[in-house]
Amino acid sequence: MDKYTFTITLLLVITICNSLGENLIPSFLHPCEKQDPNINMCLTYAANNLASHFRKGIPELGITDVEPILLDEINLALGSGPDGYRATFKDIKAYGVSNLTVTGVRSDLDTLQLQLTFFIPRITVRAHYRSSGVLIMVKASGGGDYWGKYDGVRAKTYLRASKKNLEGGTFLQLEDLKMDFSVRDIEMGIENIHNGNAVIEAAMNLFINSHSQELLKEMKPSIKMKLLANMRQFVENLFERVPYGYWIIE
Repeated sequence: MDKYTFTITLLLVITICNSLGENLIPSFLHPCEKQDPNINMCLTYAANNLASHFRKGIPELGITDVEPILLDEINLALGSGPDGYRATFKDIKAYGVSNLTVTGVRSDLDTLQLQLTFFIPRITVRAHYRSSGVLIMVKASGGGDYWGKYDGVRAKTYLRASKKNLEGGTFLQLEDLKMDFSVRDIEMGIENIHNGNAVIEAAMNLFINSHSQELLKEMKPSIKMKLLANMRQFVENLFERVPYGYWIIE
């Protein structure tokens, strides 16, 4: 084999190997090198790359219908005693969650701990509600439709994982997941109340929008529990299907 033929053959081999390597790692993943001094910047880029694909759906992971995000039920309680106000929101549909940006990642890859911060410009919500008790000295038992606009949503998520060796290679296993969030501006209200009393509806909407942050604080434990259940399902699905080496190159 002459020098020219050898060079061409070598280039072909390198090209084929690179193509095979690229095909092994799905486009929705961006692996990062563990020893990279800018590992957190790489992980932030990787997380945003995953998020951009998530918006369009990731068939390889069985993710097709991304929005709306569905929550079955959220509860609100104000006051105590027989006249304490209670509301249950069901069939909750949230839009805009997938339009998130990962603004930063802090990591400890030796212990497989990650802290991610997110920003979502706006989340809109629709739901049905049932309520009982007294609100602003008005008997507020009944039901109707709920709507909400949540602008400037910031969230922080912490996760800890461990490695597990399977027949197909080394995979990650979720060990712990926590999250918290805040909302800059909130508009929300009720409509189509069952008794059709426009005066009560107007009074309740005035109260709701005047105390939106306080109401969100009361609803937060229920919201976090439901969101964490959805997030856990998503992360566990990722970890079960994607080998560790596709995330981190050691």
